[in-house]
Amino acid sequence: MFNHSFLSYLPLGVKSERKLSTLLWERIGWTWATFTVAVFLVCVPVFFQAPLVRQLPWLSLAMTAGLVGGSIQLLARQSTRLWGDLLLGFSWSWLAGSIYWGWLRWEPLWHLPVEAIGLPVAIWCLWRRWAMVGNLFYLGSLLGTAITDIYFYIVDLIPHWRQLMQVSPELAMPVLQSAIAQIQTPWGISWAVVLSVILLVAGILPLGTRQLHWWAFSGAVLSTILVDSLFWIVACAIE
Repeated sequence: MFNHSFLSYLPLGVKSERKLSTLLWERIGWTWATFTVAVFLVCVPVFFQAPLVRQLPWLSLAMTAGLVGGSIQLLARQSTRLWGDLLLGFSWSWLAGSIYWGWLRWEPLWHLPVEAIGLPVAIWCLWRRWAMVGNLFYLGSLLGTAITDIYFYIVDLIPHWRQLMQVSPELAMPVLQSAIAQIQTPWGISWAVVLSVILLVAGILPLGTRQLHWWAFSGAVLSTILVDSLFWIVACAIE
């Protein structure tokens, strides 16, 4: 049978009027929609917030209030409750990105602590079983960030990170080329494979459940591999 997590996002009346076969297709659509939107939301900060926050950090930070306000409005309506839930979790990632990339990007050591700014609230909400979809999306995104940062530490890319944040764009290419050379060593490739497998396992296993919040978690985790792979391809292309 369908669990409460899925049924709670259906409009009122649907739970008692729909036949089981119809609900099955409804569930499949909702799970994949949740997964797809989670992937999209992980990609938004990379391709939209990153250039915005460098030029207009205060605007990016102020947009957090708009995201939270929008999520509250969506949560208030049964028909849009799921998307409000996801947007609320995304607002934590947006807030952290605004703070770090706006003012602290020169120090890699601050990256993960700032990204975890919403962790206490997310844990409390999960304990209360409130906004499960959004909070597990945020935790999945945070896990992906943590794994990526761990790779930077293991392969000793932190000095390159600091240099890239300090040099002008025209002087960034030698630093980037040096970082790519370090990644392409047996040590760098081996750890990339190990950590990618960890992300794959963490992202694929929850897809066997019927719970929407775990599909949001999987979308956030697996999209980390997608984003990191795109960076790898672009970096190698311009080397």
